[in-house]
Amino acid sequence: MTRDGKSQAAFWILAAGLLSVLTGLVSAVRPPHIVFILADDLGWYDVGYHSSEIRTPNLDRLSAQGVRLENYYVQPVCTPSRNQLMTGRYQIHTGMQHQIIWPCQPYCVPLDEKLLPQLLKEAGYDTHMVGKWHLGMYKKDCLPTRRGFDTYFGYLTGSEDYFTHERCYNIAPLNLTRCALDLRDGEEVATAYKGDYSTELFSQRAVGVIKKHNSSKPLFLYVALQAVHSPLQVPERYLAPYSFIEDRHRRLYAGMVSAMDEAVGNISLALQQEGLWDNTVLVFSTGTQTYANLQNQTQKCGVLRCRSSVPSGLHRHPQKGLCVCRWSDILWVNVFLMFFFFVCFWKVDEVKYQLHCLLLAGPGRRSRLTLARGVAEDRWAKSGFNVSIHAAIRSSNWKLLTGYPGCEVWFPRPGDNGSDCGLSKLDPLKPIMLFDVEKDPEERNEVSAQFPSVVDYLLTRLQEHQKTALPINYPDDDPKCDPGPTRAWGPWA
Repeated sequence: MTRDGKSQAAFWILAAGLLSVLTGLVSAVRPPHIVFILADDLGWYDVGYHSSEIRTPNLDRLSAQGVRLENYYVQPVCTPSRNQLMTGRYQIHTGMQHQIIWPCQPYCVPLDEKLLPQLLKEAGYDTHMVGKWHLGMYKKDCLPTRRGFDTYFGYLTGSEDYFTHERCYNIAPLNLTRCALDLRDGEEVATAYKGDYSTELFSQRAVGVIKKHNSSKPLFLYVALQAVHSPLQVPERYLAPYSFIEDRHRRLYAGMVSAMDEAVGNISLALQQEGLWDNTVLVFSTGTQTYANLQNQTQKCGVLRCRSSVPSGLHRHPQKGLCVCRWSDILWVNVFLMFFFFVCFWKVDEVKYQLHCLLLAGPGRRSRLTLARGVAEDRWAKSGFNVSIHAAIRSSNWKLLTGYPGCEVWFPRPGDNGSDCGLSKLDPLKPIMLFDVEKDPEERNEVSAQFPSVVDYLLTRLQEHQKTALPINYPDDDPKCDPGPTRAWGPWA
């Protein structure tokens, strides 16, 4: 049996064991509370337990008491990752294999998709969300409160200011840039929080939800923090422990991570104080690959190419999950919907899940993804799978990239000035790139020529997945989105 076959067999053995245990427990145990904390753009080397200079005592303690998922993937950008988490499905099956949803795109997660909070609500859960939505808001039916959440407090787009909560965006059809408030309490614009740092604001609201919750009912609390996404902003008090970091960007970023870690600690403490902790499934993850002005690198010299590449290796993604089950193989973020169903109320007939590690992406917002030069001579150019598609697939130790794989340079870890740690060029990028990510976690040694049979197998797998993909839905900006000079971003259709 191949390693991939063994991995799949191991999963089903684990799943069967988990199911048999849960079958005996579900009738006797109350459904657990679920708290899912999602950070944004947190890197592998940005948590204390990976020997970082950044201090994360709460994440260190919680992960030591739980399980660290060290082989766990999300999408490279915000919207597709959150779509997978909320639907339990790959983005290719919802038409969202693209970049993010921009403020003026008339588009959201398809309304015929039943999201995780809707499913949990049907199972008797109280459902609450705090933080970043980023799944579309052009009409009210797309809002969190119309997609299963009893309450919502947060922002609908992305990349807003941490203190003013304003989002600036160039509305191309109108040839103007609009800066407007993006903060909602339920469906109403929240105007009273200017100057409040969002990481603290969102953790305070999450703690408030916990304190008000009726413990006789199961709770689902989804906390999608703005941290540590750009812009790099943090109150000065969080910078004091990092005066030794010379790079200002890295110092700001470290302070943001500490503020985020404090928020996680406050939320976990509230669960304990309210007597919910012993019956809570707490998951901490990050939603996208690292970015933060290219400052959050890992232990080695260069492991970051650029946003919208599909990193692995030391990133792998840089996500760490705290979970109640042990698992050492590859996991994808959409598996959590299935997992919550297993643990909470044993109803899986509606769950549409996939367990292979796959990314199939369409065109980005600002640049056209094209075939690398010389593809016509490539031996796989005429394969069944269109290798110009920006795609990645992971199987066992192998990871295959097709189409545009990212930037051609490695960025050094901040403060690393060694001769072998500077900005370095990669070998020329190709439309087919194969890596053994266990032996080569930084993906520096491209081995497609040495292992053509592996490439053939993975291209066949990609083609099978592509057959099930829906057409990409990525509409142009609608000028009617303009909130005007004094209003806020929100539904307009």
